[in-house]
Amino acid sequence: MNKTTTFSLKKRLLTTFFFAFFGFSVAFAQSSPLYFPPLTGTTWQTVSPTSLGWCADKLDSVRTFLGDRHTKACIILKDGKIAAEWYFGSFTQDSLHYWASASKTMTGLLVGVAQREGILNLNDTTSRFLGAGWTSLPPAKERLITVKNNLTMTTGLDDNVPDDNCMTPACLIYKADAGTRWSYHNAPYRLLQDVVAAASGVSYQQYTTTKLKQKTGMNGLWYDYIYYSNARSMARFGLLLLNKGNWNTTPVLGDTAYFRQMVNTSNPHNLSYGYLTWLNGKASCMLPKSQFVFPQAIIPSAPADMFCALGKNDQKIYVVPTQNLVVIRLGDAATATALALSTFDEPLWQKINQVFCTTATDNTTENPIDIAVFPNPVTHVLTLKTTEKIKKMQVYDALGQAIYAYDGEMTSIDIKNWQNGIYFIDILTENGIKRLKFVKN
Repeated sequence: MNKTTTFSLKKRLLTTFFFAFFGFSVAFAQSSPLYFPPLTGTTWQTVSPTSLGWCADKLDSVRTFLGDRHTKACIILKDGKIAAEWYFGSFTQDSLHYWASASKTMTGLLVGVAQREGILNLNDTTSRFLGAGWTSLPPAKERLITVKNNLTMTTGLDDNVPDDNCMTPACLIYKADAGTRWSYHNAPYRLLQDVVAAASGVSYQQYTTTKLKQKTGMNGLWYDYIYYSNARSMARFGLLLLNKGNWNTTPVLGDTAYFRQMVNTSNPHNLSYGYLTWLNGKASCMLPKSQFVFPQAIIPSAPADMFCALGKNDQKIYVVPTQNLVVIRLGDAATATALALSTFDEPLWQKINQVFCTTATDNTTENPIDIAVFPNPVTHVLTLKTTEKIKKMQVYDALGQAIYAYDGEMTSIDIKNWQNGIYFIDILTENGIKRLKFVKN
């Protein structure tokens, strides 16, 4: 931070210490060690929500909310450990359920494995693996479609066909040149499984088993291009994504550059879509079966860095890197039948945000620091309550980026124009430093 000539030497040193400490503590908070369950058996370490500072009554509220909305299973992982695991009705830990389009993200990762192995390249034409005439397009237009176009939903094929899953040439119709249009189209995605099978020389089922399941302890199988598994296997895949494609120290994806591309914007049309993966926190988004661009994030109340595998009838894998958090949900449609995103995501995350009611602290002294922020969640004005003199404060977004700072005494901050999400506020008093967390709704 720039310092004016009016700063005293003491204040300069204090400011230097303040940012040096917080720079370290933010980095430390984002790099907590992850736990990975054994590859076999049912052992999986748990962590008490109360030890995390979570509110038990708010967690119960999440469970009730899920149970009232046709949920069959939900697991919440914190640092890889199970903080909550719920099953509803006759569904059990061993029950299998379809992932629907949440399966897409698994294929997105396996395409990366295939590229790392050198058996395909994202810039290859899809025709290299499926042969000429796999669409009804003129040959020159068909050759424009690459593996990457299939991976990013930018094939240009018409998604407004009677059967979105039909993969015959008669169903794969020209709408626009590849790369010029985003549309959520199942058939080109499904064909990626055939691309990987052709490139590897083994069935897609076998490729998944050797490259993914055996390395992570997942169960499950592909049926009609959709993955089925129990809830814990879905949670294992979420943990694999949280660890950037590695199972503990074992590379599964083995390509950090590809993973980074997978969970970042992949095309200029839909900023909220990576490689068969939904991205939160972007300035705009598009939805399945629509060409309208919405000027907001896909789930405004959820953390900005969250990415997701989302499937029909509310099959969900939410991954939040800054919180080492994975949330999975299996079940029937929570409300009306919907593709991928639905009206269920936003109220669910509003409920989840309320669970984090007690904030973690980072103190530089042994003296207790009596500071609270309210209301939490907050909509317009965040108020600080303390009996101590505040010397300095700084606010970070969910990505750990400093977005607000103030020197001196202040008891309230107007945040009505801030984006919804989770924030951290670091406060320096005479007794030391304390970090609080709050949610903007």
